[in-house]
Amino acid sequence: MLSSLIQTEFFKIRKTNILSLVFVSPILATMVGFSITQIEASPNDWVTPLIFMTFVHALIFLPLLIGVFSSFVCRYEHLHGGWKQLLSLPVRREQVYLAKFIVVISMIALNQLLFAAGWIGIGLVKGFSDPFPFEVLSKVLMGGWIATLPLAAVMLWVSMAWASFAAPLALNVIFTLPNILIANSEKFAPYYPWIQPFLTMVPPGEESWGALFVSFESIVFAIMGGFIIFFMGGLIYIRRKTV
Repeated sequence: MLSSLIQTEFFKIRKTNILSLVFVSPILATMVGFSITQIEASPNDWVTPLIFMTFVHALIFLPLLIGVFSSFVCRYEHLHGGWKQLLSLPVRREQVYLAKFIVVISMIALNQLLFAAGWIGIGLVKGFSDPFPFEVLSKVLMGGWIATLPLAAVMLWVSMAWASFAAPLALNVIFTLPNILIANSEKFAPYYPWIQPFLTMVPPGEESWGALFVSFESIVFAIMGGFIIFFMGGLIYIRRKTV
């Protein structure tokens, strides 16, 4: 049943323009990365464009896209009594919620893959001579994606609760814009969920490549703790949602 619900969710968005949005931030980030000249102090030719690309992609655009994806997968149900029709079917509400969540994080994963493809493309075109940092790539892809899970959970929760398509997006903008300031705050950055995708994707100095890109506090409180709280909140909400 879960697989059928996932297929249904993808079918609903297949004929829309929402999937085209996954290309926006990777394209912009690639353009910025391609325009950047190498920095002599950089430990690896590949690192310089990655840093600038991450600022464009993960600081603002990625959190905003998560809000768009989450709102969009609930838009159909908010129109013409869609929730009543869906939840009256012989399906478990938990599976409905999980199907929508999987669709959202799948689009985020595609967005991350396109970002990585743009980064690799820059190196191939410019002919970087340094060894390709595969470990950095894996941490950028997986770390960035994992860090988006709390945001996907909370935005899906809000999008299910609010019938307005614009209201969840406005709320997401309000929490995303402070990223520019919070990114430099040692006090608030480890606990702020909206900044975690950026922190997990920015590579530190070469001496730290073997360690995690974020602090222990970020992993435990902002990412793991945030995901558990927001995911369970959305799950409880859909269980109690009246139709």
